[in-house]
This record gives sequence, C-alpha cells and structure tokens, in this order.
Amino acid sequence: MKKSLSARLAILSDAAKYDASCASSGSNKRDSSASGGLGSTTGNGICHAYTPDGRCISLLKILLTNFCIYDCAYCINRSSSNVERARFTPDEVVWLTLEFYRRNCIEGLFLSSGIIRSSDHTMEQLVQVARDLRLKHGFRGYIHLKTIPDASPALLEEAGLYADRLSINVELPTETGLKQYAPEKEAAGIRRAMGEMRLKIEAGKDRTHTGRPTRRFSPGGQSTQMIVGADGASDQQILSSSSGLYGSYGLRRVYYSAFSPIPDASALLPVKSPPLQREHRLYQADWLFRFYGFDFSEITAGRADGMLDLELDPKLAWALDNRAQFPVDLNLAPREMLLRVPGLGLKAVTAIVSARRHGVIRLEDLARLNVSIRKVRPFVKTVGWSPASLTDRHDLRTLFVPSPQQMSLF
Repeated sequence: MKKSLSARLAILSDAAKYDASCASSGSNKRDSSASGGLGSTTGNGICHAYTPDGRCISLLKILLTNFCIYDCAYCINRSSSNVERARFTPDEVVWLTLEFYRRNCIEGLFLSSGIIRSSDHTMEQLVQVARDLRLKHGFRGYIHLKTIPDASPALLEEAGLYADRLSINVELPTETGLKQYAPEKEAAGIRRAMGEMRLKIEAGKDRTHTGRPTRRFSPGGQSTQMIVGADGASDQQILSSSSGLYGSYGLRRVYYSAFSPIPDASALLPVKSPPLQREHRLYQADWLFRFYGFDFSEITAGRADGMLDLELDPKLAWALDNRAQFPVDLNLAPREMLLRVPGLGLKAVTAIVSARRHGVIRLEDLARLNVSIRKVRPFVKTVGWSPASLTDRHDLRTLFVPSPQQMSLF
C-alpha cells in the first residue's frame, strides 16, 4: 500500500538529517523583489541554515528517495539496511516546496537522494525538480542540489544552471577509508567531478567582450561533506584532506559530520560515535585555516597522535604549544600575528589595527570590543601591562580548562 504524502515526508526529511552540508550561499541574484516570481533568498524565516553574513534562512531539507543501489557500510540508507523506504516523484517535491513556501515555512530547498536505477536516472529527477521550480513556477528562492559525481557531465551542467549551490560528498577523508567502506565509489571520480564543477563555476563569473555576464552557474559555489570517526583517520589526516579540497577545487565549505552508529552495522564500523566535541574542534580548525592565516599542518603539529585537543580550542592549544611567540605587542604586532592571539577575533583585530593609528591601545580598551580580558591577558603586552614570560608559566592550561568539579555555564 502506497504511503501517504505526509508519511513519506516524515521518512525522507528524517533521512536527510545525516547530510550536514546544508547552508545558504547568501545569493540574492534571484530575489523576487527585482525580477518577479515566487520566493526570495533575502527574507527571514525558520532557522534551518545560515548565510555567510549571519542571516537565518529556512529550507525544506529532504531526500527524493532513501532507496539506494549502493551498499556503503556507514550509510543508513545503504541497500542492505533494514529501514523503512519511501520515495517522492519530482512533481511531488515541486508541490511540497511551493506549498511550504506559500505558508511562509521555508525560503528554499535542499534536495539530495539515494541512487535509484542509475546515477543518470537519479540526477535527471533532481534536475527536473530544480528546472520545474525555476521555469514553470518562477521560484526565486534558494536551491541546493546534492549532485552525483558519476552522472553525465551534461546533467551536472544543467543542475548548475538552476541551483544556487551544488555539492558532491567526498564521504570519507582518505581514499583508503573509501575503498574499505564504500568500494562501489571512486575517490578519483569524485574529485574529477569536483574539478569540472570548479571550472564551470569560474567560467560563470566571466564576462563577455561587451561586459555582460556569461551564463550563470551555481553562484553559491560548491561544498562537500566528510564523515568523522567512521574510519581510523586522524584529525591531521582530515584537515590535510580539507586543505587539499579547498586549494584544488575552490570549495566554499567543507562540512564535518560525526559518525552515528546505525542499525545492523558492519563489524568494521565503530560501535560508538566519536564525541561531538571532536566535530566542533574540526570546525574551529577549519575556520582558522580559512580566515586566520593558519596552515592545517601547524594546527595539529603539537600533538603526536595527530588529534586535536578536545579540552581547548585549536587556537588556544596552538598558542600554548608556541609560547615563545608571546606576548604580542598590541600596538606594534602585524595583523597576521594579532590574529593568532587567543581571544582576538577578526572584527577585534580589524578595530585594533585601525584604532592604533590614532592612539595607544591599552588592555582596558579591549573590553569595549567585547574581548575577554581574562583570555587575552597572558598573550599580549601594551602600555601599562606586561605579563610574565609564558615559557615560565606551567599553569596556563588550568586557567582555561575547567576542573571536573566546576560547573560549566554552557
């Protein structure tokens, strides 16, 4: 007996929760206020994802189907998994998207799918959803499509014409792990598709000889996701893989998803999931690479096992491992070194560099920038303040790591 639409929606929206690479590009190229049509990428709504500038947008996040011909050991939707299956038609996804939008529940769509029949057949249906929303219904909201790397290049190109962002999952951080847990997938094929996508995205930014923009292609770029803790990859290996992905394919984001044990799992998989704090530390390390000038190799250099310190954020852990570089003079240090001071963020450093052109920066001035004086004080010096040499301090870690008896405010 065919399941009702609401029952299938419950199954396929729950199945989509394992996909972490769901975020907005912040694109406003299709804003209905300028061009007419349904939807907008600039309004407010239910917080399902964040744009780069901090705005919340709401997305309908579902799978087209959780049937799949592949048998990846770490995936709950693998072909051998004993889970309840469901499937939407492209027309049903289009209808759901429009009806949720009209009820002011969403501002966009995140659509992924298991592989049914073949990669091309599945990709054709994903593209049909985006094409019908854009061309038949004038939908101007945000669309993120999860693409299939071994699908036809023509289908991937068409997907980029209608979607704001595309993503291809690398699945696991190492090629060895992928061969062991998903032998039907090829790391080389995934990276080849990502490379072709990057070329199309960059070509879409070019202009013709008349100065007019060329045909747009995925203006929000591409992203990917890797599973953390399913294989034996260390944080150093994970970050090294991310570094290569950012450098080679111009990704907007790499998402890290902590492995979650699944029913009837392979004996190869871990019984317990990794601590969520590990996923959090990886995101912090990723941020340091993207915005603070750190190299991934130096973030884990102080740990023999290649793992990030779960008790300290990576920036603070690096500072404690490199104490000879501190304290940093707030009035003389270059911007690049100020960014490495624990407790100083991008906005605070920009404000310090700007303000010190007009006067002396004192320790108490940092409070006006919402900087934690307690966290910064051991690592900076200025007029009226010079801490003891960090090389002589052996208690610094205890200042930042709460004791087991101390209740955390968070």
